Amino acid sequence: MTAPRPITILGSTGSVGRSTLDLIERQPDRWQVQALTANSDVAMLAAQAKRLRPDVAVVADDGAYAALKEALAGTGIEAAAGKDALAEAADRPADWVMAAIVGAAGLEPTLRAVARGATVALANKETLVCAGDLVTRTAGRTGARLLPVDSEHNAIFQVFDFDNPARVERVILTASGGPFRGLSYEAMRHVTPEQAVAHPIWSMGAKISVDSATLMNKGLELIEAKHLFPVSVEQLAVIVHPQSVVHSFVEYIDGSVLAQLGTPDMRTPIAYALAWPERIATPCRRLDLVEIAKLEFEAPDPVRFPALNLAWAALRQGGSAPAVLNAANEEAVAAFLARRIGFLDIAAIVGETLDGMATAPTTSLEDVIAVDRDARRKARALIAARTH
Repeated sequence: MTAPRPITILGSTGSVGRSTLDLIERQPDRWQVQALTANSDVAMLAAQAKRLRPDVAVVADDGAYAALKEALAGTGIEAAAGKDALAEAADRPADWVMAAIVGAAGLEPTLRAVARGATVALANKETLVCAGDLVTRTAGRTGARLLPVDSEHNAIFQVFDFDNPARVERVILTASGGPFRGLSYEAMRHVTPEQAVAHPIWSMGAKISVDSATLMNKGLELIEAKHLFPVSVEQLAVIVHPQSVVHSFVEYIDGSVLAQLGTPDMRTPIAYALAWPERIATPCRRLDLVEIAKLEFEAPDPVRFPALNLAWAALRQGGSAPAVLNAANEEAVAAFLARRIGFLDIAAIVGETLDGMATAPTTSLEDVIAVDRDARRKARALIAARTH
C-alpha cells in the first residue's frame, strides 16, 4: 500500500481551496495534509483543520491569531499567523502544494514552495503574471514541477505535445465573456458590483468574477500561458466561448486542433493536478453534448473590453509591465467593489498606471515587490482623483 502523499493547501478557505479539500476528503487515505492557510476566515480554517488534522493552520491576518489559537486549543494542531508564517507553511516538506492564495499576497509563499523543489499546483495567477521569469528560472534550478490549475491552462497542459513543441502552431484560450458579453459600452457605465460578481457559468470569488467581467482574467491568463508553455506571444490567441465547455485548444501545424472539454467545475482541473500523472474519479457532472446541442464562439470585442488589450501590451513589453498591470488591476477592482469607482474606470486606471510607469527588469523577488508597491501607489492616486 502506497503511503499517503504529504500536501499543503495555501488558501484553503477560498473556492479553489474548498474544492481541493472536497476531493481530498473523498479519498482521505491518499493524502496527508501538512498545512492549511487562510487570509482571515478563522472559523472555516479551524473547521477544516479539525477535519483534516494538519500539523499547522495559518491565518495571514495577525489580528486573528488569538481567535485561531483558541479555536484549535486542545487539538494538537499548531496555530500561526502573519506573512512570515505563510512563507514557513510553504517551506514545510510537503511533496505537493496547492497555491491558491488570491492576489500578489500569494507570490512569496508560492515561490518558497518552488524554491524547495515541490510539485506546485498553480491556482494563483499573480505568481506567474508578476514574476513568471523568476518562478520558471527557479523551477528549472530546483526541479519543481508547475501544474496549472486554471481550467484553461490545465486544458492546454493535457493536450500540449511537450516532447515536440515545434509541432504546435497556436494555443487558443477560451473565455466565457462574463456577465456583460452582450451589454453595450454605455450600459456598462452603470453596472454594479453585484452584477459583476454574478458570473453566468462559474462560481468564483468576487475579485476573479470582476476580472472575468472585464476580460482582465483572460489577459492575465495570456501572460501565464507564455510562461507555462514553450510558445511565442504570436502563437497565443483568445476566443470567446459562452458555454465554457471547451476549456482551451491547441492547434498543430498539420491543421489538427485538440481540445479538452468538460462541465464547468473546478474540481476537474484540480483533480488532474492533485493526482498527476494519474487520474482520479470526481463527483463532477458528466458532459452531455446532446443536451448542450451547440457550441458558440466569437471574437472578443476590444472596444467594450479594453482590459484584454492592456494585457497584450504588458505581455509584449515584458519586464515589470505585467506586475504593474496586476497591481493596478487589484487596486482598481477593490475600489470598484467598494463602490468608489465605476466598472469602466477599472481598465482606465490600469491603462493610466501602465502609461505612467517605466518598464524595468525584475530579476528578484525584491524587484517584484518594489514594482508592485509603486504601481499600487500610482493606482491609488488615480482612484482618489476620480472619487473627489
